[in-house]
Amino acid sequence: MTDHTPDPRLADETSLEAIRRKIDAVAHDAPHLAKIALEALVRKHNPDLKGTANSAGRVGKQSGNVSELTAIAPLKPGGAERLRRIFDLTNGNMDGAQRVSTLHDMRFVFFDNDTRILFATTYDGDWDSYINDFATKIPELMDLLFANIEGWPGIDSPAVKDFIAGHQIDAAGWFVANPQVTVVDTRRFQRMDKALTAFLDEMSAHPPQDHATRKALEALNAALAQPQGVDY
Repeated sequence: MTDHTPDPRLADETSLEAIRRKIDAVAHDAPHLAKIALEALVRKHNPDLKGTANSAGRVGKQSGNVSELTAIAPLKPGGAERLRRIFDLTNGNMDGAQRVSTLHDMRFVFFDNDTRILFATTYDGDWDSYINDFATKIPELMDLLFANIEGWPGIDSPAVKDFIAGHQIDAAGWFVANPQVTVVDTRRFQRMDKALTAFLDEMSAHPPQDHATRKALEALNAALAQPQGVDY
């Protein structure tokens, strides 16, 4: 049985000292510069961009509001070629998937001489809700694509979730650049950006006479023009 009693020698340890102790425990044989980089990675967080390392539910990882799904499965004979024809027909742009409002992206990769497929996707929310979204919003597309996989039971089958979970592999590492931003947020921000650009263009063409309003618009323009650096 593991003893979880806190070591009294660590009672006065600072947060930074605790980070360095943990890094040394997992990377004691790493170069000194690598330890410095790892320390910066662990302790420098922008609260607006903070992710997590939680479970997405039944399978997969979740960071903030965004989750990942990675699955590997065997293809039926000729399955890769049939899928390639479908992807070529749409030029790789499957707009029908836009109906799943939680879907960020999805990727299909063939390997082992076209005998297996890797399917990877990122989405908002938990695993069960995401699979339900596919089943209710794009069932025909799901069956069209995944019918090329050995053993696919059909999206309406009660066994489909077990089938997907049985082929899914949790990511060992998981990073999201904007973990708090959902697909719905992104679309809203795009609408806001267009509306704000149109508004500012109109204000530039017809400047307000009021001094306070002009100053406020100048401040807004300056803030929007400020580039967002990646080194936060």
